[in-house]
Amino acid sequence: MGIQHENYRPKWRAHKTMNLLKLTMYKIHLATLFVTTPLLCLGNWVSFRGPSGNGWIQDKVPPTIQTNSAGSWVQNLPGRGLSSPIIVNELALLTASSGPKEQNLHILAFSVKDGKLVWERKFKATGRTICHKKTCVAAPTMVSDGKVVIAQFSSNDLFCLDLQGGLKWIRGLTFDYPNIANGLGMSSSPVLAGGVLISQVENDADSFAFGINLESGSTLWHKNRPKGANWTSPIVLTKESTQWVGLQSKKGLTFLDPLTGESLWDFSGGASTIPSSAICANNSILVPSNGLTAFNEPMQNEATALKWKNNKLAPGTGSPSATGNRLFVVNKANVLTCASIENGEIIWRLRLEGPVSASPICTDEHVFVFSENGLCQVVEIGEKEGKIVKTLALEDTILCTPAAHNGSIYVRSDKNLWKLSP
Repeated sequence: MGIQHENYRPKWRAHKTMNLLKLTMYKIHLATLFVTTPLLCLGNWVSFRGPSGNGWIQDKVPPTIQTNSAGSWVQNLPGRGLSSPIIVNELALLTASSGPKEQNLHILAFSVKDGKLVWERKFKATGRTICHKKTCVAAPTMVSDGKVVIAQFSSNDLFCLDLQGGLKWIRGLTFDYPNIANGLGMSSSPVLAGGVLISQVENDADSFAFGINLESGSTLWHKNRPKGANWTSPIVLTKESTQWVGLQSKKGLTFLDPLTGESLWDFSGGASTIPSSAICANNSILVPSNGLTAFNEPMQNEATALKWKNNKLAPGTGSPSATGNRLFVVNKANVLTCASIENGEIIWRLRLEGPVSASPICTDEHVFVFSENGLCQVVEIGEKEGKIVKTLALEDTILCTPAAHNGSIYVRSDKNLWKLSP
């Protein structure tokens, strides 16, 4: 039965309201999704923290990355941003915001080969652009299905464009819900699950999550969420032929059906509300709660057992990353910890130069961490210890999580977008 405790209350509901036609269409859609998804993910970095959502890099990135190799380049950006780049079909895409009130919203596409600007689209914010000085309006990371890209900004403006930069649709969520904002700025990155765009917009006033039709931009469902400022991003759990979307808040983690918004499973033991989001890795769900709390992946019609919790694994600003049976966490003291996903035991710890706001990303051999001062630190993953084998000073403010593609790292600062190649 596993370990149970008072804050662990799985909740299950049968899909009694789903008629036979809808269920049939759902299965057809999922069959198509799972045929195309592996092809899309191969070589692409389509969302925040990559296609797996946990910072794992599928191909190898050598520790010898540098700024002046034949494959490296740097491009100046028109405004600030904390959003990470995404890589889709040989394009590096990201957002920026500019202007005295950051009312100018930029969506940019660069060639991964030479860094040349392929296209740029500019829009005006329709929602609130007030942000804390450390963040900005271009904080959420884009997401793509390989055909279109969706950009969300702190102003709660949503844009869907094709890969040539053509506008498919636009949503200004604050027109319908004027109180979905906070005085520090929003940063939750949207995700795609079951072909539906999931947007998490949570604050002290009107707090919602939305399921949005990817084709038209119309609302499929919206769900009330716990009131309280929240900067975490949704996660996607793929299990056999279904996908669930997980929403984290101060109350815990809830998994929903992405097509209907129906609650499927709930952990109510509390969780972080800063950008330290839960991850799925090695058949486990790791939640920033009471340090770090691990569950076995939820199984249909079966209670999910608590695996372990370790209060020494609390992340700082960034989210955990994982490869194989190992997870990596950077805490508020800028210490990188390697621990076992199976039992939560700490394997080794290594102090880094900080401060660090970005989430680490990793291959099977190395962890890549960028400090706020622009220092890239490459850590070799040893059996018993970690060792810094490379540092690279970019000398600019870096607050975003890097992306990876075809053996190179892509990272943006307040001023530039870099491709770092060996």
